[in-house]
Amino acid sequence: MPFSKKFTPVPLADTNLFKPIQIGDMQLQHRAVYPPLTRLRAHHPGNVPNKDWAAEYYNQRSQHPGTLIITEGTITSKAAGGYDNAPGIWSDEQVAEWTKIFKKIHDNKSFVYVQLWNLGRQSSPEILARDGLKYVSASDDLYMNEETKQKALKANNPQHGLTKDEIKQHIADFVHAAKNSIAAGADGVEIHSANGYLLNQFLDPISNHRTDEYGGSIENRSRFTLEVVDAVIAAVGHTKVGIRFSPWGTFGAQSGSAEPLILAQFAHVIGELEKRAKEGKRLAYIHLVEPRVTDPSMTEGTGADTAASNDFVYSIWKGPIIRAGNLAYHPDIVKEMIKDDRTLIAYGRLWIATPDMVHRLKDGLPLNKYDRDTFYTMTSQGYIDYPTYQQALKIGWDKE
Repeated sequence: MPFSKKFTPVPLADTNLFKPIQIGDMQLQHRAVYPPLTRLRAHHPGNVPNKDWAAEYYNQRSQHPGTLIITEGTITSKAAGGYDNAPGIWSDEQVAEWTKIFKKIHDNKSFVYVQLWNLGRQSSPEILARDGLKYVSASDDLYMNEETKQKALKANNPQHGLTKDEIKQHIADFVHAAKNSIAAGADGVEIHSANGYLLNQFLDPISNHRTDEYGGSIENRSRFTLEVVDAVIAAVGHTKVGIRFSPWGTFGAQSGSAEPLILAQFAHVIGELEKRAKEGKRLAYIHLVEPRVTDPSMTEGTGADTAASNDFVYSIWKGPIIRAGNLAYHPDIVKEMIKDDRTLIAYGRLWIATPDMVHRLKDGLPLNKYDRDTFYTMTSQGYIDYPTYQQALKIGWDKE
C-alpha cells in the first residue's frame, strides 16, 4: 500500500497537539490518542487476544513515549459478547494475554486504557444461541432491521429486553472486567456507551421503549449508563475511568439528529457526569465520536451530519475531551479544535495503517494508505505488516 494522497500533511509539532496534558493519573506527552478499533483477531474459542500478533500490534503503535492507547472493544463477559474473534477480559487466560500486551505498551513509556464493551442487539443472535445465551437489548422484539430479526427468529433467540436483575448482572460484569483490566496492568478503562451498543441502546428512544425506571424519560434512559459509571468508579477509582459517547451516531440503527431530543438526552447524561465531578469524582475524560462520522461502517468522509456539533459538551463538561472522527485528513480542523486546552484528538483508521503515526503528525510526513479489506480478517496481513516511514522509504513508497 502506498502513501495516502487524500490530503497534504501539515507538521503539528508547534501546536497544542504536542503539548503535555494530565489525564487521570497519566501525564501524556502529546494529545494524539489511539482510539478503540475493532480488529477481530482474538482466538476462538475463549475470546483470547491473539497470542501471535496482538502484543506486537500494540507495541508498534505505542512507540512514541507518552502516548495514550485505548484498546479495541473488549467484551466484559460471555453474555455481553457474541463475536467469536473479539477479545474479552473476564477469564484468567484473557487476562494473562492482556498482561503481556500492557507490558509492551508500558515498556515504551506509553499508557493504556481498556475499552469495556457490551454488544447488546448488535451481537449475533445465532452465535449467542449456540452458546446458550440470550440476545439482549433495552426492549423486547425491537430489532435493528428485518435481517437481524430473521436471524434471531431462525436461531430461536428473539430479542430480549433485560430484566432489572439482568441489568444488575451486566453492571457487575463491567466491574469485574474493570478490576481485571487494572490487575493486568492497564492504566484505566473506557466505558463504551457509543455507536449503538448496549448502553447506547438504553440511552436512545429509538431502541429503548421500556416503561420502568430504565425507560420513558431522558433521566430514566440515562440510568443504566450512570449506574455502570458509579459502579466502575467505586471499583477502580474515578481517575481511572473514561467514557465514550456518539451523540449524533446512526450506526446500529440509532437516532442521530433525526431525534429532536437527542441533544437533550446527551446533555443530561453528561451533566450528571459533571455533577459527579463537582462532588470529587471527575472522570479522566469524555470521548466523543464527531458528527463527521455518524456511521463508521461507511467510507471515510461520507455520512457526515454537517448540521450537528459536539461543541455543546464543552459548556457542560469541564474536564478533558477526546474528539474522534475523520480528522487525520483534516489537519486544519485539528488545529482549530486543539486551540481549546482540554482537547485531545483520536486518529483511527489511518493509525491502523501508520504505526509511527505520532512521529508523522509531528513532522508533517505522509501517512500510509489503509486496506479496509483487512480490517477484520484473521491474518497478520493488514495488522502488523504496515511499515514505518523509514521502512516505507526503503521500499520506494515515496516514488509511487
